[in-house]
Amino acid sequence: MRLEIQWVDVEPGKVFIGSDNRSVLFGGIGPRHEVKIDYNFEISFLPINHEIANVALQGEGCYVASESEWALAMEKKLISGKNEVEELSDRIRSSYWSKYCDGRPFIEDDWLIKVSRSWSSGKPSINSILKDEKCEYLRLVKRPKTNLNTLAPRLPSSPDKSKLLFEELLISIVIGIIPSFVWAYFNASTGYISEGWLNLVFGGLFIGVFTAIFWRPRTKSWKVGNNCGKMKII
Repeated sequence: MRLEIQWVDVEPGKVFIGSDNRSVLFGGIGPRHEVKIDYNFEISFLPINHEIANVALQGEGCYVASESEWALAMEKKLISGKNEVEELSDRIRSSYWSKYCDGRPFIEDDWLIKVSRSWSSGKPSINSILKDEKCEYLRLVKRPKTNLNTLAPRLPSSPDKSKLLFEELLISIVIGIIPSFVWAYFNASTGYISEGWLNLVFGGLFIGVFTAIFWRPRTKSWKVGNNCGKMKII
């Protein structure tokens, strides 16, 4: 089979990946973080049909592109697509926590989705493919074979859960519980607050949690430190 793949060169650089919006309806996979790629690589200008890609991947130094490599090439406007859905090499369960931020693929244990991009009229959008689904196209790269550096910049293994819990409680109090008591004070029958305060509390908590579908405060982003080479909150 003749492999007609157009390769483009990508120089080292930095790029941000992920979302700082954690609402259910409008949010994305987080946290938003910077990736620093220190190596030169080549990437296919267009997504490659799965059959052709499988032949190319047998060659030395040819791999499925990581999301970080794809994002850097896209930011430099070096790649394109038509109406394909292309699969990348990252495998994610629910977040980017514990990810190495040096360009390598991020593959979580017990992953559920394959990271992908969907092209429409020459413009890409973030997409994901379920574990058991197949994808017709891949994005390929040629990169130097390097030893994985365990000292590379890496995101923490998890967010600050106590801080998130406090934030959720505060949102429920301000948006849910307090308005519930104010409404009851002006509209409910005499004695309802003293007798039904527990219902008001649980109702307020429900309202506070329900708002997560539409809104949550933006989360902090992470970047690679210039001198220390570690991930820092910005």
